[in-house]
Amino acid sequence: MEIIEKRKRIREQLIGQVSEFIKGLNFKCTALLIGSYARGDFNLWSDVDILIIGEFSGSPLERLKNFNLPPGYEAILLTSDEVAKKMKKNDRFISESFEYGVILRDDLHLVS
Repeated sequence: MEIIEKRKRIREQLIGQVSEFIKGLNFKCTALLIGSYARGDFNLWSDVDILIIGEFSGSPLERLKNFNLPPGYEAILLTSDEVAKKMKKNDRFISESFEYGVILRDDLHLVS
C-alpha cells in the first residue's frame, strides 16, 4: 500500500504543478492533462502530456514553436474548431482525452 500512496502523492503534486503552469497562460483556453499521468500509469521516463485548446493560428507544429513549455512537458495545441471536427469524426484521441483527461482549466466551457 505504501507504493500506491507514494504514486498517488507524486501524481497529485504533478497535477498541482501543471495546473499552476496552465493558470499562468495569458489567453482563454481549455486544458486537459492527458496520457500516463492522467491515467495514473506513469513511470520515471513519462513526460507530461497536455491538450490545450485555444485560439491559435498556423499549423500545430508552428504553434509549438511560439509556445514555451517547461522541460518534460509535451503539448498538443488545437483550436476549438479542430476539436469539433475531430469530435464529429469520433476521433479516438479526442474522445479519450475528454473521457480520461484531468481538467486543468476550462475557459471555453468544452468539458461537461
